[in-house]
Amino acid sequence: MSVIVDQRSPGRTRRWAMLGASTLAQAAAAVTIHGPAFLIPSLRDQLGLSLPQAGLVAAAPTLGVVLALVAWGMVTDRRGERLVLVTGLLLTAGAGGLAVLGARSQDPTMLGLTLLLAGAAAASTASASGRVVVGWFPPQRRGLAMGIRQMAQPVGVGVAAVSIAVTAERHGVASALLVPAVAALVGALVVLAVVVDPPRPPRVEGDAPNPYRRDGYLARIHLVSVLLVVPQFLVWTFALVWLITDRGWSAAAAGSLVGLAQVAGALGRIAAGALSDRVSSRLRPLRWVAVAAAVCMGALGVAAGLDAAIAVPLVVVATVLTVADNGLAFTAVAERAGPFWSGRALGAQNTAQYLAASAVPPVAGVVVDRIGFAAAFALAALCPLLAAPLVPAEQEHPLR
Repeated sequence: MSVIVDQRSPGRTRRWAMLGASTLAQAAAAVTIHGPAFLIPSLRDQLGLSLPQAGLVAAAPTLGVVLALVAWGMVTDRRGERLVLVTGLLLTAGAGGLAVLGARSQDPTMLGLTLLLAGAAAASTASASGRVVVGWFPPQRRGLAMGIRQMAQPVGVGVAAVSIAVTAERHGVASALLVPAVAALVGALVVLAVVVDPPRPPRVEGDAPNPYRRDGYLARIHLVSVLLVVPQFLVWTFALVWLITDRGWSAAAAGSLVGLAQVAGALGRIAAGALSDRVSSRLRPLRWVAVAAAVCMGALGVAAGLDAAIAVPLVVVATVLTVADNGLAFTAVAERAGPFWSGRALGAQNTAQYLAASAVPPVAGVVVDRIGFAAAFALAALCPLLAAPLVPAEQEHPLR
């Protein structure tokens, strides 16, 4: 493994503080990227946008992320994690301030463009925060640490869900957009105070060959992650709607269950990371997760088709299983790519996942509309089923 960890400095407390700062940075970015989705009702009511227009505005940060991920990864490889995190979060806060002005002007084009810029800036945290964790934590603790860091996305989405929609309804869209801007500013200040770049070996000409030319290891992990994104975002997007329309739940009850499932999913990421430390492998647990997700999604499809009561707990289990792979794949990519390539490799990993994730809701919406939720759940089981044998566990290097 090419990532070097200096275990003499900083001490254990400082390493955990940097993990907390990195997680906060990623959570702040998640508020910026996913928060505008909770503005859709207010965009329609206050700005007079149609549902497609509001959806396009809300999707602008995600497009910005896709456009900027690999570039931020390259900067991280060359300039270091701390600089990228602080600069990216400050730019995120600045673009968030421009988005506030766009909302006040009630110009949807300006609002969409500024949110796109905010998403592009927030993409800085994806590679850099992960590299801080990989760089400072030894292999026997790295899976757990990365699992904690991977909690940032559901935590950020939860913060956005609780704060942005309510603020927009009571005080307007412009006020609601202050939430991600302030979160990014706080994240930048914490990173500035706490994070130190991990040590790297001296770079010698020719000592950092392109890992993608070595073998298909990284490409296979990217493909596996893309396949596993499909059931994840299918459940994330449609569990609430399924509970309300097919199961007859109230919106409040369905929202509470989905929220609890997200918390369980965040804890599942930690458990998966800890398991990978215990078995000294990232990819064997990744394959186990893929198999379990395939079985669970298939069972959910059958249970939903039969209108069986067990379908409800199965959707919770599916929520947990379909997100458990993220930290495992992310850590495996960083460890194999090494300190001079992991920024770009993690950027490619996230780009592939975001592209797949953006395609899932509209495609799955057509499938659900034509053949129903049960069939959509069952069909989604094919993706992790295909992913399991593609996991390159046989090529994994021993952790050391």
